[in-house]
Amino acid sequence: MPASTEAPTRVGAVSPASPASAAVDSRLTPGGPGYRRMSFALFLAGVATFALLYSTQALLPLISGEFGVAASEASWTVAAATGGLALFVLPMSALSERFGRRTVMTASLAVAVTVGLLVPFAPSLPALVVLRAVQGAALAGLPASATAYLAEEVRPKALVTAIGLFVAGNSVGGMSGRVITGWVAQEWGWRVAVGVIGAIAVACAVAFRLLLPAPKHFVAGSLRPRVLLGTVRGHLGDPLLRRLYAIGALFMTVFGGVYTVIGYRLTEAPFSLPQGIVGSIFLVYLVGTVSASTAGRLVGRLGRRGALYAAGGTTAAGLLLSLADSLALVLLGLVLITGGFFAGHAVASSAVSKTATHGRAQASALYQSAYYIGSSAGSTVGALAFHAGGWTGTVGVGLLAVLGVVSITVLGTRAARAQQRLATV
Repeated sequence: MPASTEAPTRVGAVSPASPASAAVDSRLTPGGPGYRRMSFALFLAGVATFALLYSTQALLPLISGEFGVAASEASWTVAAATGGLALFVLPMSALSERFGRRTVMTASLAVAVTVGLLVPFAPSLPALVVLRAVQGAALAGLPASATAYLAEEVRPKALVTAIGLFVAGNSVGGMSGRVITGWVAQEWGWRVAVGVIGAIAVACAVAFRLLLPAPKHFVAGSLRPRVLLGTVRGHLGDPLLRRLYAIGALFMTVFGGVYTVIGYRLTEAPFSLPQGIVGSIFLVYLVGTVSASTAGRLVGRLGRRGALYAAGGTTAAGLLLSLADSLALVLLGLVLITGGFFAGHAVASSAVSKTATHGRAQASALYQSAYYIGSSAGSTVGALAFHAGGWTGTVGVGLLAVLGVVSITVLGTRAARAQQRLATV
């Protein structure tokens, strides 16, 4: 994609009288031309990304049965995809700095959906794992590029809402990648199920490319390793960005642990629910769709740190409710956990994009890496805690992670107040 000849615009640094003010005024805003197309396009990209990423998670028993392997081996079909994404998100973000956000997102989706159509024909488990790793690596181009695109093309006041809609698409995709495959596989097997997800992702990818407006504020960066490493060091040296990365990782630690273990909790006494009903529990993700898309209004009312406190408190309340032996209270707990997580994730990820005034793709990529590290840690530690102390152990891990979120936010509040005092001296 040809680089724009416009000078880079720093959010919040342009005076009304400056020549660059027209560039700020031309950014997309709710109700303005192109905003709905952009929002829907990125919503569909989020759906495709997470539907593909988690498409085999609900199918592990069937995959184990066909290939004659243990659950620990079959689980690599999920781990390979998320691991590929975590490993390649930073390099893909560098490509988006050079060749453009829309170009990288389009290429990433094209490769991922092509691989998705090959996955049903995998002749062996190793072949399936390799395909899933390639698919995850390709999908890495979406998260960092999407948030960087929004930071450049959307007015700052609308950024949290716009990123919230993208995160809402993630929640819909994550839900459909588990629920749809579960019900389809029950009738026609896991290969048909992942094929259906692949077809849905193709439709989402085509619509995304047709709808997404061409960028007007992108300025090409450098692919030189020294420049890239310097940008990464700069982001990691920013105290606010470090806090936001840690918050994203801790929120995902809670979420990863809860949804890895909840199936065991609900299939055991006193609930003893059948597997099909347990699979449908992922419909709770719809709550995340709402909370993520309304995160902008929450920030408008409470401020960023206030919104993070609210998200952490909601998540903690859900964890405590889930300790009850009442199915209704457990479900209500999952609703609160899911709503709190997606709201916190939307607030933290949008704050990363607003904080980074250069190298936004790398800043977002570092957030995504921390996010998926939190997912892996939550899944592993949450499962270990469950085997050691039951659901109470898993909840304990989650509460410690929420305490970490609150503590980091308190540090941020104190740092902001200290800066205000210095400014008035």
